[in-house]
Amino acid sequence: MVKLTKIYTRTGDEGMTGLSDFSRVRKTDPRIEAYADVDEANSAIGVAVSLAHGEFDEKTLGLLSQIQNELFDLGADLSNPLNEHYEYEPLRVDSAWIDALEEAIDYYNSKLEKLDSFIIPGGSGVAAGLHLARTVVRRAERATWHAIEEHGTEPAKKGHKDGGVSILAVKYLNRLSDLLFVLARYANINHGGDVKWVPAANRREAPAKRRPEQD
Repeated sequence: MVKLTKIYTRTGDEGMTGLSDFSRVRKTDPRIEAYADVDEANSAIGVAVSLAHGEFDEKTLGLLSQIQNELFDLGADLSNPLNEHYEYEPLRVDSAWIDALEEAIDYYNSKLEKLDSFIIPGGSGVAAGLHLARTVVRRAERATWHAIEEHGTEPAKKGHKDGGVSILAVKYLNRLSDLLFVLARYANINHGGDVKWVPAANRREAPAKRRPEQD
């Protein structure tokens, strides 16, 4: 159990921070950026959930609450480099979590009309919040791929500290962004449906070119 007895520590004042394996890295390390974006995504989902009470049923609210908890687990995964041996078994994203997200995507998508256009992020407050969370999750996914490009996906060999990044973490984020997209559409069912993109809908007709003799 994590115990937070003091909020500020001053240990990061020189631009360094600690990973879960107690190694110290720059605050600009791709791992840090990845789980910082995951934290931001979790906060965005929290805003959407606060708007969703009275809009979503308990099953859907429970799903989002579970996802928020899993994102903390995912952050713990990203903060702990892969290693061949651990003193204590770390939190790791499990493939079953990804399967569960795919099942949820299929379930909610079955309740929606087929898309015939791209949609504009908006509609109800809940839908807009979920779309915002979706885009932050996409950024977290990109940041995690950046961390993978930097550190790889292989565990550290004995005597080495710089282990790789879990590939399941980035797969989870990919499926989560898809689920949030579907849930945003689901939130708009009783609010007029999707806000569809109409290409160049606001484009004004270009003024006719003036001939020299008109000047």
